[in-house]
Amino acid sequence: MSQPLEADSLRGKTVLVTGSSRGIGADTVRYFAQAGADVVINYRNKAPRAEKLATEMRELGVQALVVGADLTDSLSIDAMLSEVERTFGGIDVLVLNASGGMEAGMAEDYALQLNRDAQVNLLAKALPLLGRGSRVVFVTSHQAHFIRTTPTMPEYEPVALSKRAGEDALRAAIPDLDERGIGFVVVSGDMIEGTITATLLERANPGAISSRRESAGKLYNVSEFAAEVARAAVDPIPADHTRLVGDTAGFGGESTD
Repeated sequence: MSQPLEADSLRGKTVLVTGSSRGIGADTVRYFAQAGADVVINYRNKAPRAEKLATEMRELGVQALVVGADLTDSLSIDAMLSEVERTFGGIDVLVLNASGGMEAGMAEDYALQLNRDAQVNLLAKALPLLGRGSRVVFVTSHQAHFIRTTPTMPEYEPVALSKRAGEDALRAAIPDLDERGIGFVVVSGDMIEGTITATLLERANPGAISSRRESAGKLYNVSEFAAEVARAAVDPIPADHTRLVGDTAGFGGESTD
């Protein structure tokens, strides 16, 4: 992977990425560590994978803290943040990457619990650890970001609506974050090749990924999109607090390629 952040540019900084034992979250952690940041790797139930990633990060000369937490459990969030505070004192970048809702066997309102309620709760609880000049990045998809104006696949609609609800709730906090000197940006991407969500969508709706790839002309892969998430933590914040990644023409917007 090419490095999207300047080497040592984040030395002495601490970054917490939720849902970072695999996929976009893991690659985002890698980019931050390559830039010298100490990292907090959060996972729900894949401890060995998270520990393996942490070992890889420590070899880069940074500290890596592994913390298991169910973000829909408020006490679990408290325990995670307490461990982060004891280890690092605070957080310079909080990446709200963890999401879901297509898993089997979960409660009917699980998507809303995770994609809206948990995001808002985590940010509220993390505020004492976020100082002036820190940054919060919320990761979402075009299918969710544009769901109010552009329909998505029926299989994904409940997740898309819950993620948009989460985005709206977080955006409502922007005035307070501004007062505290905390930056906020939404990173929205088209379907990402190789993600769990893409795999589940393809299983539920065969041909969905290839159809979207043909329509968009290109789909970002996991490492490419993770690089955009990492850049969003250091680049100037757009006026609308939104970083669109990939083609948006099919969503009523323009391509950013």
